[in-house]
Amino acid sequence: MWIMVAGPYSSGGASEEQRVKNLQALNDVALCVFEKGHVPVIGVNLALPIIATAEDRYEEIMMPLCLALADRCDACIRIEGVSRGADQEVERFRAAGKPVYFDLNDLPPATP
Repeated sequence: MWIMVAGPYSSGGASEEQRVKNLQALNDVALCVFEKGHVPVIGVNLALPIIATAEDRYEEIMMPLCLALADRCDACIRIEGVSRGADQEVERFRAAGKPVYFDLNDLPPATP
């Protein structure tokens, strides 16, 4: 399955240092998802390079890309922390009837 990792990145006006920590937490979970045999995706990792090129268009780019990516994934794992964006991603999955997980141990086995 393609599994989106959703969690805090810039919530609450996070400092650059906190955003780095938040992104590391997302990537750490993505590695665990990969090790379980799934394809992990993180919307932030898709959007940030484009935002860096576009300059000052964060709001215009971040969530539309993240939500478009969510539409193409099979499931979502929501990591801890306050995040309006991650909550929007979770709602997108729920509205589509796709699974949302909150614990890596709950991910189903990957099928070959």
